Amino acid sequence: MPAESKTSNAAVKRERDVEEEEQSNKKPAKMNKVGKSEDLENPAKKTTVVKAVKLKTDNGSSSSSSSSSTSAANPFLQEGITTEIHELLAPPPTRDAKGVFTFKDVPGFHPNLSPKEVLQMGSFGGTYFRSIYSSVTKKTYGDEVWKELPADWVEGLNIKRQLTRQTYDISVNRYKAKSGASLQEWEESGWMRDCDPYGWFQWYCRFFQGRRCADDERQIGRGNKCFGPKGRWKNNLCNKILSSVEAGGMIAPGNPGYPGKKTLASEVENYSISPVVRQTLQHWGYRVTLADFKAQK
Repeated sequence: MPAESKTSNAAVKRERDVEEEEQSNKKPAKMNKVGKSEDLENPAKKTTVVKAVKLKTDNGSSSSSSSSSTSAANPFLQEGITTEIHELLAPPPTRDAKGVFTFKDVPGFHPNLSPKEVLQMGSFGGTYFRSIYSSVTKKTYGDEVWKELPADWVEGLNIKRQLTRQTYDISVNRYKAKSGASLQEWEESGWMRDCDPYGWFQWYCRFFQGRRCADDERQIGRGNKCFGPKGRWKNNLCNKILSSVEAGGMIAPGNPGYPGKKTLASEVENYSISPVVRQTLQHWGYRVTLADFKAQK
């Protein structure tokens, strides 16, 4: 999960629900209109085999561990546990006419926002790449983390306001809504790994650029539980959009198509419908479009 400033208990619960499903043997309830219950038994599978190297620990030894732990106590808080990083880079993803990305070596993982777009649209209250101390790696991180990004990803951004601020500012976010839990909470919950101490979005930035590691399968599974074909938050938003269309009435002022009657197209772009869920999806590299509804027919 992103390393963000601490939020209210309600905001934390919204995003932690995505993670808690990985810890439960129970499948979530079926969606009423779009999608079905999530398949927690069949995470995305890696299809490539590349040479791997083990990261060195502070004491000079090397080790690796399983990336599938669901213990409430984070095993990566234990000294000496590291994640294998693959030596070879994967090819860049392709993008279809609908804006959906495909990674040739990893079928079944299809975000539709690039990391650059996530940042440029306004995300994480401007705090994602702030300086942090990681209790997983026992190290402090600063500007070197965001500086590893391609220059064009952050071109035009106010770094201090939109990337590295210490306090969460909802005015930075595209949907002007607060979404995210604190770094400490995610570390204590067991979701953080040493290879990406800032969380899922840091993993996505590196994965998008071709890095592959032993944590990919877990992180791909987390993403798909959010925005995949049966993704909880994608289907949550789609159902609310359908409900708004079915309720009828006129398009709200300030939205595309105003004045006029509600349509599916108008409500997909009606940002007053679940701005928190929209912001959450954006943080995970996804934006709901008309194509999501056509895919369900």
